[in-house]
Amino acid sequence: MQGLIVKGIGGFYYVKVEDEIIECKARGKFRHDELTPMVGDRVEITVKDGKGAIEKINERYNTLIRPVVANVTQALVVFSLKNPDINEELLNKFLLLCEHNKLKVVVCFNKLDLNKNYEEEKVINMVREAGYEILFIQSNIGIGVDKIKEKLKDNVTVLCGPSGVGKSTILNQLAGRELMETGDISKKLNRGKHTTRHSELIEVFGGYIVDTPGFSSLSTDFIDKEDLQYGFPEFENYYGACKFSSCMHYKEPGCSVKKAVEEGNINNIRYDFYVKILEEKLKERIYK
Repeated sequence: MQGLIVKGIGGFYYVKVEDEIIECKARGKFRHDELTPMVGDRVEITVKDGKGAIEKINERYNTLIRPVVANVTQALVVFSLKNPDINEELLNKFLLLCEHNKLKVVVCFNKLDLNKNYEEEKVINMVREAGYEILFIQSNIGIGVDKIKEKLKDNVTVLCGPSGVGKSTILNQLAGRELMETGDISKKLNRGKHTTRHSELIEVFGGYIVDTPGFSSLSTDFIDKEDLQYGFPEFENYYGACKFSSCMHYKEPGCSVKKAVEEGNINNIRYDFYVKILEEKLKERIYK
């Protein structure tokens, strides 16, 4: 039987097969192959005497490490318009990690009531120019949550974003129950508090949502400098148009990406962020 691992606790995996959840153990052969089943895995199982066994783990589309979950297709990147204020670099890091993990991205700007002039924010324009879909929401009273629900069908979705932006409130509203504790903003640290548990897939509105926030680590160290450019979808139209095929869109002459930045066709904040991350990687190479 084919199924989806929706939960894993203490060596037991709970596999959804049609309308049934079957408790399974993994075959010992996976340990020999150094392969561990993960929440989100599509698997083949057998059932004997009421006990399930995972026989095969299908090829993964992607793997997130924090939270530990496989085959996520979409990310809701949540930032608040105020309290805490938007950190452009942090937002771009989340977008970069989503792109690296092949996730469809919907950027959700929360707390509409705290910033009536949000359309004037340059960061909103930055996200639009990068080609990302944007939703404006006020999760504490449910404004915009229906628009999020429409995005969930046929997707495995993870919420990500900094602490204190309302991820817990959104997640609880989507699930229709308390999945995560919501906390007030810490005035001292200007960040929220939440309780992290094991990952679980919750079936909602024709898809699944991961019950814990994504990307607790924002390191980009594992992205090779040559692959960094592919984390910026607005660069795509200019691939192959540079003077040098190995162009990294940095200091090379005849670079189509740099020209697009100069002409206003690529947002300069995004490009400056790209250069900053690239320079960090080039320095790492020198020191190594």
